[in-house]
Formats: sequence, C-alpha cells, structure tokens
Amino acid sequence: MESKLSNLKEQIINKMNDVKTSADIEKIRVEFLGKKGKLIDILKNIKNVEASKRKEIGEKTNLLKVEVENLIESKKEELKEKEFENKIKNTEKIDITIPVNDKIGSLHPITIVQKELEDIFTSMGFTVEDGNEVETEYNNFEAVNVPKYHPARDMQDTFWLENGQLLKTQTSAAQNKIMLKYGAPLKAIFPGRCFRNEALDASHENTFFQMEGMMIDKNVSIANLIYFMKTLLSEVFKKDVEVRLRPGYFPFVEPGFELDIKCPYCSGKGCKVCKNGSWIELCPCGMIHPNVLKMGGIDPEEYSGFAFGLGLSRLAMMKYNINDLRALNSCDLRVLKQMNIK
Repeated sequence: MESKLSNLKEQIINKMNDVKTSADIEKIRVEFLGKKGKLIDILKNIKNVEASKRKEIGEKTNLLKVEVENLIESKKEELKEKEFENKIKNTEKIDITIPVNDKIGSLHPITIVQKELEDIFTSMGFTVEDGNEVETEYNNFEAVNVPKYHPARDMQDTFWLENGQLLKTQTSAAQNKIMLKYGAPLKAIFPGRCFRNEALDASHENTFFQMEGMMIDKNVSIANLIYFMKTLLSEVFKKDVEVRLRPGYFPFVEPGFELDIKCPYCSGKGCKVCKNGSWIELCPCGMIHPNVLKMGGIDPEEYSGFAFGLGLSRLAMMKYNINDLRALNSCDLRVLKQMNIK
C-alpha cells in the first residue's frame, strides 16, 4: 500500500507539470480526488488494510490528499496569472488620438443641472466642495443643531449602518467640516447624493441629489439670500419664474424659509406632481443658526450667513419637463434620448 501511495504521488506530480489549461487541472482533480478517484478509493478501502498499519496508511493518504489539493490550488493561481498576462499582451491597442464621436452618449439631466449650477455659483465667487455619502451621526445631525432625541430627527427616516454611521440624509452634513476648513468669510456650494427611506411617488425617491450652499460674512442678511436665489433661478430656467417664500422650520437656520416654484406642468392648476397644490417645494433656506456657526468655529456675534439646499433631482424634473422623479433613477436611456441631451 505504501508503494502504491508513492507511485500515486509521482503520477500526480508528473501530471501537474504537464498542465496547460484549467481543464487539465479539473481532470487531475477528478482522477485522484473525485468520488471514484484513486486517493478516495484508498480511503474507502482502508478497512481492508492490516490493522497494525491501518492508522499509518490512513494518515499518509490524508496527507497526500491535502498535498494534492494544495498543488491544484497553486496551479490554478499560476494559470490565472498567465492568462492575465497574456490578456494584457494581446489586448487591442486604443488610439487615444482618434476624434470622439459626439453623437454617442449623453449626460444625465441631473449632471447637466449640477454643472450649470456650479458654473453660476463659481461666477459669483463660490467654491465647489465635495461631501461624503457615508457620514457620522455628529455631522449629519448634531453639528447642524439636531441633538440626540430631537423631534426633528423623526422627519427623516435614516439608513443606519452597523458601525453607527449612516447614509447622509442631507447635504447639510458637510456644513461643519467646510466651516472648520475655511472659517469666515466663506462662500461655498457642495452637491451630493442623499438617502432617505421615503415612500416612492412622482415627486419622492429614496435616493436623490441636492446642492447645499453657504455664504458667511459680516452683515449678511435675508436680502442677500433673496438676491442669490433670484439670480440662480433666472439663470437656470433662462426666464422669469414665479416663486414664493414661506416660513419653514429647519433646526440649522433661524429664521427659516421654504422657496417654492409654481408647478411648470399645470401652471398652478393642480396635478399629480404638485399633488394638486399648484406649487413645488424647491429650496429650503434661511439664516444660519448661531449654534451651527459656533460649532463650526465661527463667532456669531461677528459673522452671519445664509444657507440653502437645492433639490437637484426636482430641479432637473422642472427644467427638462420630466413628470416623474423616479425616471431619473430608472436607468431608462429612453428618457435621455427623448430629450436629446448632449
């Protein structure tokens, strides 16, 4: 039996040296480790071995079995590396100097709106900052004046992670980091993707895009806020649009407002998009709360500022006459083709 094991080991090594493909490896595995494999057959018939040698033969067979398994895995990795190297060597070369065919592909409506807004705001002296999609509880809530157990948290059904962090529910989550980064005076916008466990309908999604903005300086007032909002909307829609300001509660601003735009689909007559209310909520805004300034390292006695949060998804809906917000996340290319956006 020992000589048989020795011969099997020699056979296996010789066969492994001749391996060229993954199929060859599989044949060896079946031949020696399959249900009817040669090593498995020895283990099945170990009961027929002389009792005094049964344990020794069993141990040697199991050791050889493990050795074969390791050889097979090692050969598999070796083949993978060779296949990858061959693929790199034989990959078709791409001529990057060939002119781009601008008739292929298009930008997403939200991307276009975001780029337009970034151009508008940078022309007014704002910097563009990035925010994280996974945030700490502190940045998402406490740093914007929403402490633990505050009832305002009930307004947002949040996606929590096992490590205690969360998917940010609002672009306001970046306010504290940006204030600590730049101090005052400050003018910045920070677009990003947000997440809430929303009931889906024509004007609500669980994944959506916002753009937050802040201006902090001496003697900043609501008049400055109104000026920037009017300038923004006239540039975006390329025409005068009817808007209204109404009081709104947001823990991170005081006073707070809701900026609404008259529904462009029904001209204020009432439809499913505006929920028969004639107006669509577009931009919560207001003067930054003194507590938020303090947490951002800015003296509220010396500086004041305004903040706003634009719904990029809703803005894209209105700009491109999309009557269902869900279409923007549907990956339906017909939406882009229909609008012929380039």
